[in-house]
Amino acid sequence: MNYLSVENIAKSYGERVLFKNISFGINEGQKIGFVAKNGTGKTSILNIIGGFDTPDEGNIVIRKNITVSFLPQEPILDPNLTIEGIINTSENKIIKVIAAYEKSLLNPEDSEALQIAFDDMESHHAWDFETKYKQILFKLKLENLEQKVNTLSGGQKKRLALANALLAQPDLLIMDEPTNHLDLEMIEWLENFFAKENITLFMVTHDRFFLERVCNEIVELDEGNLYGYKGNYSYYLEKRDARIENFVSETTKAKQLYNKELTWMRRQPKARTTKSKSRIDDFAEIKSRAHQRRNDHEVQLELNMERLGTKIVELHNISKSFDDIHLFKSFEYNFQRGDRIGIIGKNGTGKSTFLNIITGSLIPDSGKVIIGDTVKFGYYTQKGINIKEGQKVIDVVREFGDYIPLKKGRQISAQQLLERFLFDRKKQYDFVDKLSGGERKRLYLCTVLIQNPNFLILDEPTNDLDIVTLNVLENFLLDFPGCLIVVSHDRYFMDKIVDHLFVFKGNGEFEDFPGNYSDYRTYEDSKVAEKYEESSSSSKSKTNWKAVNNKSKLSYNEQKEYNKIEKVIATLEAKKEDLESKFATENWDSEEINNQSAILQQLIKDIEVKTERWFELSAKSEGE
Repeated sequence: MNYLSVENIAKSYGERVLFKNISFGINEGQKIGFVAKNGTGKTSILNIIGGFDTPDEGNIVIRKNITVSFLPQEPILDPNLTIEGIINTSENKIIKVIAAYEKSLLNPEDSEALQIAFDDMESHHAWDFETKYKQILFKLKLENLEQKVNTLSGGQKKRLALANALLAQPDLLIMDEPTNHLDLEMIEWLENFFAKENITLFMVTHDRFFLERVCNEIVELDEGNLYGYKGNYSYYLEKRDARIENFVSETTKAKQLYNKELTWMRRQPKARTTKSKSRIDDFAEIKSRAHQRRNDHEVQLELNMERLGTKIVELHNISKSFDDIHLFKSFEYNFQRGDRIGIIGKNGTGKSTFLNIITGSLIPDSGKVIIGDTVKFGYYTQKGINIKEGQKVIDVVREFGDYIPLKKGRQISAQQLLERFLFDRKKQYDFVDKLSGGERKRLYLCTVLIQNPNFLILDEPTNDLDIVTLNVLENFLLDFPGCLIVVSHDRYFMDKIVDHLFVFKGNGEFEDFPGNYSDYRTYEDSKVAEKYEESSSSSKSKTNWKAVNNKSKLSYNEQKEYNKIEKVIATLEAKKEDLESKFATENWDSEEINNQSAILQQLIKDIEVKTERWFELSAKSEGE
């Protein structure tokens, strides 16, 4: 079933053509990742599909009677509402169902309207809506439901908008960079959510792990053309490389044919036979094919860094707290040449604070930070580039000089440097505030690297960077000879770049782990497995219940609970059905209806809790 069709859309800003004649469809069940270079119009296409922008040409056709939710990069929320207020005033169809039911309770004499409202509550599973939205908000670390929107950070607003979009239970969910501002735990929860929920997705994301695990199709906008790949990210990479290789091969053949035909044309054949006229007509097409070329210029990064001395950065028993929140305490580490350290942890555990202490912009509560004389930091922060009003791209780089020193005494002009970062001469004179989010990040990365640091600190460097730029940045960092610290929720990036982790666990706890992110996840999963195995082994000496299923990872008490829980659920279901039937047969007054409704809601909540527990125990028993 087709949900949405994009028909020959085009978009330009002045003389700059973003795209034209773009057409594709989104069908039920598809989970599509949309991939393109920064500045080619990804966000513009999403905004057009979501109804927040209009194309210069073409149409968007959306199937009637489907629900569409849109998660933009910069959500607009009423600043005067609370977190819970945003949920309860949204255009969510379940909110409307609940409102209709509550209204019907005010007029209990109209039994037909009450029954319709009750049936709607049933069909939309609205009884447990409050429980569901609280669960999602808590997963996204939005526990204070009374907090006003105007006090939330940008990341919290994005997470609130994400919760709202998920709770709408849309048929089609459109998302622009959904994993930005989520920590690793949240991202993995979101992956599992999409694995269970029957939602059709169309999204832009740079998170390649997320693309790999969530998407079943990749659509790429490349050189103004759309290419579809029915598979995950790994499949896309394989087929894309094959497509480009085929393009190069065909272009080479076309050039050979063009040279042959050019020689023939220069002889200017006098006999204008039908055959020769046809050959002359074909020459223009051959010429066009032969002169096709891919705009595959890559960011070129080069540093003229000073060599690090023997003393680099020493952290001696540093501690930091804010009020009663202990971020870290007694942190000890001496950085060595070539250290490549990744920092992971939930939001609010002190990762950015730790970086600010290392670079001297924040003082620890106790302890000492010693910086070596040869250290020159390059600090890429989450705040990004400081945009000055009326400033053009070229002006940003010229603040560091008209000429930038490179290796071996060479130098490069500001214009040439920007070209290396994929800003052509025309783009260099665009205003910075007109750049896309990814282009701003690329420009900011340029300003950090041209200062020739030998100790790079990158705080969420992958946000908004396109996959092409990410690959180039990764290759540069692999060859970077200085020290490197990276804070990132991009697991693909972390696996490729770092070989050592600082894991911030909150409440002042941290772990120094020798390995990358995948190594750490394997280690953590093995600890959980060992814990289950120990529990199973200890119970085996008391009973032989495990002989029934020797693959089970349940403890003895969990197995007893699992054996009973189906009967408990069946009993609760029977009570629920009995009470529901009484709503239609009993002549209750409004007070009694309210009382029985409360009892019914509690039954539904109990069934939900028990069912979730059954799924959890079932998964464990099957060794998942």
